[in-house]
Amino acid sequence: FSRVARVCKRDMGGSPRALDRHWTSFLKLRLNCSVPGDSTFYFDVLQALTGPVNLHGRSALFGVFTTQTNSIPGSAVCAFYLDEIERGFEGKFKEQRSLDGAWTPVSEDRVPSPRPGSCAGIGGAALFSSSRDLPDDVLTFIKAHPLLDPAVPPATHQPLLTLTSRALLTQVAVDGMAGPHSNITVMFLGSNDGTVLKVLPPGGRSGGPEPILLEEIDAYSPARCSGKRAAQTARRIIGLELDTEGHRLFVAFSGCIVYLPLSRCARHGACQRSCLASQDPYCGWHSSRGCVDIREPG
Repeated sequence: FSRVARVCKRDMGGSPRALDRHWTSFLKLRLNCSVPGDSTFYFDVLQALTGPVNLHGRSALFGVFTTQTNSIPGSAVCAFYLDEIERGFEGKFKEQRSLDGAWTPVSEDRVPSPRPGSCAGIGGAALFSSSRDLPDDVLTFIKAHPLLDPAVPPATHQPLLTLTSRALLTQVAVDGMAGPHSNITVMFLGSNDGTVLKVLPPGGRSGGPEPILLEEIDAYSPARCSGKRAAQTARRIIGLELDTEGHRLFVAFSGCIVYLPLSRCARHGACQRSCLASQDPYCGWHSSRGCVDIREPG
């Protein structure tokens, strides 16, 4: 399963009796990227994750997930609000009482004080100046119970995008400040066949319930990326990096790095309908110059 973990910055490890030279504040939560329904369909394997980005006015992490290798091949993009992740770290501790037993919540009367996973010198653990001073029962408990319940749900309670009939997604980069008012979110998704998808998430500019595919670009360059690796492996996108100031997206392959412009407004030419129908937040209509990048003066 894919999980997110939290550790205190000043965690110095435990006492010589418990967790010596090991983290005392390590906690983890499952990231639930799944399609709800009568039979929930899970995307459990995390491939890539962004830093905090704006989504509908809230900070969120965007991740690319795939199915297990023994399942139907598929990819999904899920976002998780940071405030919901933080709230999750205050959830119930979980335990597995036998190797093949189910994971169940630990009753509150068995949780020692201060709450295991707390940062020394802060909040409930304010009386302890260092993690080395934490009580042995707290250290022993957190060593055996780092997992919390429940799992973090995806933003909007479902994936922002799912793909099950094409190449698998491998990377993600997100611009959370696109558009003339810097308030539109655009996802750039890399795949294992060298394709970059440019997508508006659901509920974005159009307010609709479905994602909008703005562009599909073959980013792989055989001339630049030639090498000894097998062709399919060489085409796998292994990194995406946004340069918003330079209006570029850097795309990394095993044999090279290329860059793409964030927008290609000129492809709509003098067709106003095509320009506006594209819903590309980087593009706008100019009465005399046609479809242009909104950053251009005039």
